[in-house]
Amino acid sequence: MITFLCCLACLVGGYFIYGKFIERVFAISPDRETPAFSMRDGVDYIPMPTWKVFMIQFLNIAGLGPVFGAIMGAKFGVSSFIWIVLGSIFAGATHDYLSGMLSLRNGGESLPELIGRYLGKNLKQLMRGFTLLLMVLVGAVFVAGPAGLLAKLTPGSLDITFWAIVVFVYYVTATLLPIDKIIGRIYPVFAAALLFMAVGILAAILYRHPALPELTGGLQNTHPEGLPVFPMMFVSIACGAISGFHATQSPLMARCLKNEKYGRPVFYGAMIAEGIVALIWAAAATYFFHTEEGSVLFAAGSGNDNAAIVVDSITKEWLGTVGGFLAVLGVIAAPITSGDTAFRSARLIVADFLRIDQKPMSKRLLISIPLFVAGFLILQIDFSIIWRYFAWVNQTLAVFTLWALTVYLAVNKKRYILTLAPALFMTAVCSTYIFIAPEGLGLSAQLSQLSGLAVALATFAAFIAWKRKIS
Repeated sequence: MITFLCCLACLVGGYFIYGKFIERVFAISPDRETPAFSMRDGVDYIPMPTWKVFMIQFLNIAGLGPVFGAIMGAKFGVSSFIWIVLGSIFAGATHDYLSGMLSLRNGGESLPELIGRYLGKNLKQLMRGFTLLLMVLVGAVFVAGPAGLLAKLTPGSLDITFWAIVVFVYYVTATLLPIDKIIGRIYPVFAAALLFMAVGILAAILYRHPALPELTGGLQNTHPEGLPVFPMMFVSIACGAISGFHATQSPLMARCLKNEKYGRPVFYGAMIAEGIVALIWAAAATYFFHTEEGSVLFAAGSGNDNAAIVVDSITKEWLGTVGGFLAVLGVIAAPITSGDTAFRSARLIVADFLRIDQKPMSKRLLISIPLFVAGFLILQIDFSIIWRYFAWVNQTLAVFTLWALTVYLAVNKKRYILTLAPALFMTAVCSTYIFIAPEGLGLSAQLSQLSGLAVALATFAAFIAWKRKIS
């Protein structure tokens, strides 16, 4: 319990101390007019209250990651707690803040355009396709997850197919309408459910005082399948530590932010809040895996279906029937509010690329229909397969974003080490995953780790050569 409480305190302290430091490095300009005013169009560029922008950003980036990912990551032991804290403060929140602020400074520019601005035109073209793939994968993943949970709460006649259709129809509506019509109005309700869930589970942990792993016991890998901590844990716990998907959502809020001084609470703060949610669920899952029911699931592996069972069981046991129902609604709301904005981001990425005005509904439909068709087709694939590809694509996008941020800081003679370190680490993670994963090359753990390290070192050498050249 001491390790858990220290980790929780570090996350809160990280926002006030390291978050303020990152803000000073970026050097905000409170007097600069934001795109919400200079490019106001009544659809995507709309000034909104800061508290509402925070809520939307938080719910956009939350999804299933800080819940399901943290539960799966908890099987690796206390290492999951440490990664959530260090990843959130030094990698994820820094990544989210700087990408959001750069979008704000460049007219609410979409992520592929930002990456292309600093890494070149060739990577811009690659990132356009890569980011669109991630957005559609997110949309598909975040249909299946909440639909499955809703099916568990309703009569048998309302099965997963029924709820998948309902969620998909909602996605279509939220993607096409102005951001303040649906997203701006219902997100506070969804946020209340998600916050109830997080606070309720935290209160239960503090009240029940369950035996949790301590750092003094070492960082032993406790995964039942013997999966290596590096890179598997760092891919499993994505949204609760660092996620490329977040940088695709930041431009949505960069188009609604009234002042640059609100960037830290919105972009950095939302990631820290997500890290807290992930830490709470990692702790709850650790307790559950030591119960009689949980030990069976623990030994069964790391499937997402198991994570859903953990959520259902813990909320009912700790919060009662009514409390458990409300908590599960919070878990359902998080992925739904990420799925709709994923499709919205995809629409804006295509619109930015093709320079299509998004005021007319007909032009929004022109872009959105093919995206929804692609999402529906991907939804037919087995969920566990979609999740694995989503996880890797998600983290790889974070790698490209971190390198773009590093180039930005280096060019502007700022402290580029702040993003260089996480960029190198995540380069090694994603490279190693490709070498070791069954859907990749399927090499041994040791060979994969050495190969991933070699890729990271080669990338670092290329960066140093580029740095000397521009100097």
